[in-house]
Amino acid sequence: MTTTLRTAVVIGCGTTGASVALALTLAGVQVALVDEDPRALHEAVALGAGTAWTPGLPPADLVVVATAPSAVADVLHGAQSRGLGHVYTDTAGTKDIVCAEAELRGCDLKGYVPGHPLAGPDGTGQEAAAADRFTGRPWAVCPYETTPAWALETVDALIEACGAYRIDLASHVHDRIVAELSHGPHLIAAALATRFADSSEAFLGLAEDRLLDAVRTAGGDPWLWSDVLAHNAGPVADVLDRVADQLARAAAILREGDSCAPVELAPTLEEGRRGQAALRQAVQRRTVRDAPAEDRV
Repeated sequence: MTTTLRTAVVIGCGTTGASVALALTLAGVQVALVDEDPRALHEAVALGAGTAWTPGLPPADLVVVATAPSAVADVLHGAQSRGLGHVYTDTAGTKDIVCAEAELRGCDLKGYVPGHPLAGPDGTGQEAAAADRFTGRPWAVCPYETTPAWALETVDALIEACGAYRIDLASHVHDRIVAELSHGPHLIAAALATRFADSSEAFLGLAEDRLLDAVRTAGGDPWLWSDVLAHNAGPVADVLDRVADQLARAAAILREGDSCAPVELAPTLEEGRRGQAALRQAVQRRTVRDAPAEDRV
C-alpha cells in the first residue's frame, strides 16, 4: 500500500459496510463499527467485522460511510463534526447528487473522497457480506477538483485492502454508467417480476430457469433501491424511456398482425442477441481477472 491504513470507522453495517469492514479486518486494520440499528451492529460484530465504536477513540485514518445515498451528506457532516477520522469516503451507488448534497451541507470536502465499489448494493441483511465481495471488482472514485493527494492515497489503501481496483470517473459520468448497467435493468426486472407476485405455484412451476435469471436482481431491498433510483432519477428515466420505446414498437408490430412481423422484429432480437453475447464475454474475461494469478489462463 502507498499509505499505511491502521484504523478505520465503518458507518453502516449492511452488506456493503460489513463487507468493507471484514476485508479491512482481514488486512490487519483495526475497525470500529457504527450503526443506528443495534441489531445490525451486533450482527456485524458477531461476523468478526470489527468492534462497536465507543466515544473517546482517537480519530481513525479513514471513515467509510456505507449508508443509503439520501443519508450520506448528514452522516458525513456528523462524523466530521465529531472528528471521527482524518479521511472520509462513502460507498453510495449514486454520486452526482450525493457530491452536491455534501457540498451544500457544508461538509469538509478536502478530506472527503466520494466512492462506490461496483459490486452490487446492500441486501436486506448481512447474509451476503463477505471479505472477498470486492475482489477483482472496480471501485469508482469521483474526487473533487480540490481533493488532495493524501486523501486519495488513503482511499487507495482501502481499495487495495478490499482487493478491488480504482477507476476515476466524473460523478455525472458514473451515474450514467450505473443507470445503464445496474439501476435501469433493476427497475425493468422488477416491473417484469410484478407479473408473477400473485400467481399460483402451479403456474410458476412451469417457468424456465432463464426467467428467474431475468428477474434475479428484483430481489433487492425495495427501500434501498427506491432511494438509489431517486438519487439517479434523470439517467435512469432516460434508460427506461429508450427501452419503453423499443417495447412499444414491438407491441405495435405484433398487434398489426402483418406477415412482415418476423422481419420487423428480427433487428431488435438480433441486437439483443449481440448485446447478451457482449455481456457474457465481458463477464467471462472479468472472471479470469478475478481468479488468483496461479489459476489464470
